[in-house]
Amino acid sequence: MSSESLERIARNKNVARAAARQLSMEQLHKLAEVIGEVIEQKKDEEVQRQEEEAEKARKLAEIREQINEAGLSLDDLVTEQPKRKRGRPPKNASKA
Repeated sequence: MSSESLERIARNKNVARAAARQLSMEQLHKLAEVIGEVIEQKKDEEVQRQEEEAEKARKLAEIREQINEAGLSLDDLVTEQPKRKRGRPPKNASKA
């Protein structure tokens, strides 16, 4: 089953019913079980992602605080990047 089919089933209850008619009760229960497991897995992944984002924000705030305590600014830490030449080199440049 393609992801497009799953999306159609998820968006439209009548399409889901039509697809369910093709399955036995045992298959429907198995499908419900699998979908439940997938939902739990997605919830766990989302919780983990949120925890990682919170940890990252905490570390960033900690670093900013250390920079302020040291009397520095972010500009002190960032050196200017070398300017890159734009455009293509001339065709004869490699022959010289």
